[in-house]
Amino acid sequence: MSTLTYPEAGATRLGPLPDGYHHLHHRTRIGRGRADFEEAGAAITTFRMHRASGAQVRASASRAEAGASVRVALGVGPLRFTAPCQVVWAEYGPARVGFAYGTLARHPECGEEAFVAELADDGTVWFTVLAFSRPALWYTRLAGPLVPMVQHWYARRLGRTLRRIVTEGRARQV
Repeated sequence: MSTLTYPEAGATRLGPLPDGYHHLHHRTRIGRGRADFEEAGAAITTFRMHRASGAQVRASASRAEAGASVRVALGVGPLRFTAPCQVVWAEYGPARVGFAYGTLARHPECGEEAFVAELADDGTVWFTVLAFSRPALWYTRLAGPLVPMVQHWYARRLGRTLRRIVTEGRARQV
């Protein structure tokens, strides 16, 4: 029995995203070639990308795997928001690596968010954040249209952070 707060588990992997939610799709180029792809995939699935972006992450596994629990905390002091989640799916393929987590009770939102690195045929490495969500608590309902703006800001921040991690990894290999 799932403790997720929404019924559409896995929709970020298989699509389409369900109606009745705010949809987020952010894609950014983060590198080129197999080494950059592998660096990006490892940073995503070990939660290093989230931590390097300023989030505190506590996970029941060192690497994303279906069923693992994840608690993400953002902010400082009384403005710290904790988001309990569960990994819904994880993928470790030759050209696609990533995972999605879904919301649990006491999460400010209700929905799912995926973080994926893909190696395109031309060698470009892309990072995608794909999510669907709606407010679950009084303060996210009160914040209204600010929440999607913050989510998009955070997706862009993750992309910049992942690009930096990949660039630093490339420099270490030289």
